[in-house]
Amino acid sequence: MRILFAGTPDFAAAHLQALIDAEFEIIGVYTQPDRPAGRGKKLNQSAVKKLAIANNLPIFQPPSLKDQQVQAELADLAPDIMVVVAYGLILPKAILDIPSKACINVHGSILPKWRGAAPIQRSIWAGDEKTGVSIMHMDEGLDTGDVIHIASIPIENDDTSASLYQKLAHLGPKTLVHCLQNWHSFGRQKQEDSKATYAKKLSKQEAYLNWQMPAQQLQRNVRAFDPWPVAWFEYKGKAFKVWQARDETIEAGQQSRMTPGEIIKFDKTGLFIATIENVLVIDKLQIPGKKPQRIIDLVNGQAELFEVGDIIE
Repeated sequence: MRILFAGTPDFAAAHLQALIDAEFEIIGVYTQPDRPAGRGKKLNQSAVKKLAIANNLPIFQPPSLKDQQVQAELADLAPDIMVVVAYGLILPKAILDIPSKACINVHGSILPKWRGAAPIQRSIWAGDEKTGVSIMHMDEGLDTGDVIHIASIPIENDDTSASLYQKLAHLGPKTLVHCLQNWHSFGRQKQEDSKATYAKKLSKQEAYLNWQMPAQQLQRNVRAFDPWPVAWFEYKGKAFKVWQARDETIEAGQQSRMTPGEIIKFDKTGLFIATIENVLVIDKLQIPGKKPQRIIDLVNGQAELFEVGDIIE
């Protein structure tokens, strides 16, 4: 089976490594062009390119796959299957039609739930109990192709996007290899479009903590937006990043005496802030220009940093 691989970041590199370890015939690797990075704007190679170089695999880095010459070059490779994992470029129909068997994708959700750019983050944000990876046939839609196989895992109460990313980076490669090794055992299952949800990109604006939301939702936001863009709030003209928090239930009588955004308590047990429903307790915070700190450590040096009774807008 002649496999052509397309991917760019470390998540994709984990899948390429699994294919290499399983001794599949990899006829070429497509990855995005080198990008300038850092202060010196030195060209930076993708994780997939570095791995391909280390394994002496042919590398292709077209800026687009819409060019007919690029399409002809890919067709000349005569792939049986093209595996696409977080490649970052649109595959036109002309490309999708080239592999003799299929063009498949590894998507980080249980399709048709969370089609789109940020499925891992959205699954935490929405409070889902589980997520997984879907191996699917690619078509011209956005993650709308027939599903080959799905593997799922539970989302733990302390999972962040960073930790869940690592779990799926382990699950995805194993699932991909299993599907390819048992290719003829799997069929095609059409997705139920009526059950589809869209995982839109995250933004720094969305990561701002809105105290008019329930504490439970804000706690999920903190986990979903770690490691980017990181949940935050502004107080006394400074932007504070929240890295770890928990929601605490309070009695209805207490709730009526609190204003959303009100600082209820600040001590070694946490920074307690009232929300529209219950209290968000922040356990790990980052002051501008400083590293993230646990509240228990922060209080020791800056006990006057937050004033009880103040309202955070």
